[in-house]
Amino acid sequence: MTEVSARTGATTKTDILVAGAGSTGLAAALAFARSGLKTALVGRIPPPLPGRTVALFEASVRFLDALGALGRVKELACPVEAIRMIDDTDQLFPVPELTLRASEVDLPALGVNISNDELVGVLLDLVRAKPEIEVIEAEIVDYEFTSAGAAAILADGRRIEADFLVAADGRNSRARAVAGIDVKEWTYPQVALTMMLRHEFPHDNMSTEWHTRSGPFTLVPLPPREDAPHRSSLVWLMSVADARRRLAKPREELEYEIEDYAKSEFGAMRIESDIGQFRMGGMQVSKHAATRMALVGETCHIFPPIGAQGLNLSLRDVADLEDCLASVDLRNERELSRALARYDRHRRADIGFRTHGVDVLNRSLIIPYLPVDLFRGASFIAVAALGPLRRAVIREGVLPHLVLPRLMRRPAREARAG
Repeated sequence: MTEVSARTGATTKTDILVAGAGSTGLAAALAFARSGLKTALVGRIPPPLPGRTVALFEASVRFLDALGALGRVKELACPVEAIRMIDDTDQLFPVPELTLRASEVDLPALGVNISNDELVGVLLDLVRAKPEIEVIEAEIVDYEFTSAGAAAILADGRRIEADFLVAADGRNSRARAVAGIDVKEWTYPQVALTMMLRHEFPHDNMSTEWHTRSGPFTLVPLPPREDAPHRSSLVWLMSVADARRRLAKPREELEYEIEDYAKSEFGAMRIESDIGQFRMGGMQVSKHAATRMALVGETCHIFPPIGAQGLNLSLRDVADLEDCLASVDLRNERELSRALARYDRHRRADIGFRTHGVDVLNRSLIIPYLPVDLFRGASFIAVAALGPLRRAVIREGVLPHLVLPRLMRRPAREARAG
């Protein structure tokens, strides 16, 4: 890896230009460098995100294994062996608890939960160790796209030219705007508070979700520390007014309220991190690729943190794009166009399915409408009662059948052995 110093007006040429240095951009740089392509990663390393963790399911775990990141991730993460969902909406007809266990689909765990900042640190260390990756920590102010390639113009006047651009520059993507890709956005009347907690009783490597009228209240297991044997991360959706009220509370009072929401199942709660907050919304794009460019991560999809789909979907974007471009001559316009059409079909189906599912579940909680409650309750009862259906739901969540790129199909060590 080489760190590029500022040289006003200088031009750098590369095979792949990844715009955006968050976890999705870092993973994209590693994936394409793994394929032997000269890669430039351009962007600012994101600041810490208070209280944010990411639950990575089996497909993402396999992808991280292929990138060489899994060993370090597992050292910092906690396995998630089951997901328990509890209806706490006080609807007219009681709904049974639903528990989805990894053992039902012959997996040791559904995935792992790790601090977002620690995951970025692991991926960044790997990127900096790769000679195929050039890290350019700078702002991109404009882009140019032609049939022959793409270029990024930096704030200091430098120009980065590439055969292909991977846009991982987030929800306000400049690359997407310059390419003329339209977006559809919507908002929910909710804010998510995120934090890390230590608690009195063990979590047994189980994620627990209480589905309330303001949205899910979700505790996801974290690894122990010497002074805190039982820890979890919390994602708590609520109204804007409730978020404002709770953030103004003394921390001790908020801890008591969290314990109350968790029905005291985990005993006394203590907040050990800063508290993060972000407004709930959604976004879809009109297409996922254009001439010499493809969108990945929050550049092309945003939805509430329900079912831990966000980063898992983003990593699947990256793995799918790498898969579609494998063995493609990036300078052959016709060949590249066919590959990008395939990528757009895959992402449209996968992202559309997840976005619709999350949107329906979230709205079914916050809209107190009896037919909606009955439908949600009947769905929970069916999944709880029918083993084949439950196992299909689990597999679809952790190893999606719609699109499963080659780097996610089985652990890398098994692929090498085969």
